Parts: sequence; C-alpha cells; structure tokens
Amino acid sequence: MPKVVDHEARRIQVADAVQELITEQGLDRVTMARTAAVAGVSVGHVQHYFPSKDDMLLFTHARVVGKVLDRVSELGARATRQQLPIRDVVVEGLAEWLPADPRRRSAHRVVLAFLGRTVDNPRLAEAHAGTGRHIRELLATAIHNGKECGEVPAATDPARAALELHSLTEGLALQLGSDPAAATAQSTQDLLAARVATVFSGRCRQYG
Repeated sequence: MPKVVDHEARRIQVADAVQELITEQGLDRVTMARTAAVAGVSVGHVQHYFPSKDDMLLFTHARVVGKVLDRVSELGARATRQQLPIRDVVVEGLAEWLPADPRRRSAHRVVLAFLGRTVDNPRLAEAHAGTGRHIRELLATAIHNGKECGEVPAATDPARAALELHSLTEGLALQLGSDPAAATAQSTQDLLAARVATVFSGRCRQYG
C-alpha cells in the first residue's frame, strides 16, 4: 500500500524552520540550504514545495498570521462563555500583535520581514494588504456589535474606528519591536487599552 504523504504537514515543517531562522538570524539568513538543515529535510524537499524564498516567506507569513487569528477567535469564544465585555476581547486581541514576549516577538519579526519584501513583490504586497483588511473587518464587526449592545456610542463609524485601532496597534508594535527603551510591553498595552476604552466607552446592556 502506497505511503500517504501529508503535504500540508511538510509545508508547515519548512515554514516553522523559516520562522526560526528569521527570529534568530534575520531574513537574510533564510536560504534553501539553511532552511532544509533547520527543518531536517533535504534541499530538494524544500524546493519541491517552495520554488523560491518569497514562496517560503508567503506561506510562513500566512501560518504566523493564521495562528494569531486563531488565538483571537479563541478569545472571542471565551468571552462569550464568560460574558466578558467586547472591549476586553478587543484589547486582548490587538495585544496579540504586540511583540511583548518571545512568541509574539517571533511572529512580529516574520511580519516585518514579510513587509520588507512587499516593496518589490506585488503578490506579497497584496497578501499583506489582505491581512490588514481582514483585521480591520474583524475590528469593525466588534465595534458594530458594541454599538448594538451599548458599549460603543451610536454615532461611531466602525470602519474609521477600526482603521484607527489597527494603525495604533501597528505603530505600537513597531516601537516596541525596534526601541524597547522608548516603549515597554506594559506601556504599549496600557496605551492600547486606553484608546480602546475611548471607543468602547459604555456598558453592554446584554449582560445587565
């Protein structure tokens, strides 16, 4: 009986090696040979799934972003079970993008490496833009739901508020990642929470 190959698992194996290299040594050190060595596979194995460095980076970026979004989704499910304010979910969800610990710093380094390559690669640029649109759509939905339950003032424009919160988060992540002397994990999360509180300034009627 022929062996069943889990192609997705093999791609993930390579992507995890790419993330490790970017985190510890930077994007310039990501080559087919080094990636293969870290992943414990042959160069041919890597090339079979990823013809170019940008192909590896595209998949790695999608995997990193997907894991963050999965954690955000889990936060939302927990908040529903525990009847937490939407404000708390938004703060925790946005904080997932701040490089405040090793796991999030690793993800942030991949995102920055990806962003740098978007300048000369329209395919990567569109993937980056799509990620941003998705994040803002999630935020806009949360803000709309906040309006429905009373946490957000009725006059609030969800799309505009979502853009503001997304932009603030990206800026804080960049500051924290590049200059820890100017921004600490605590100060960036405090700033984020304070701004979210101005958008979600009310009390949810749903929970009494």
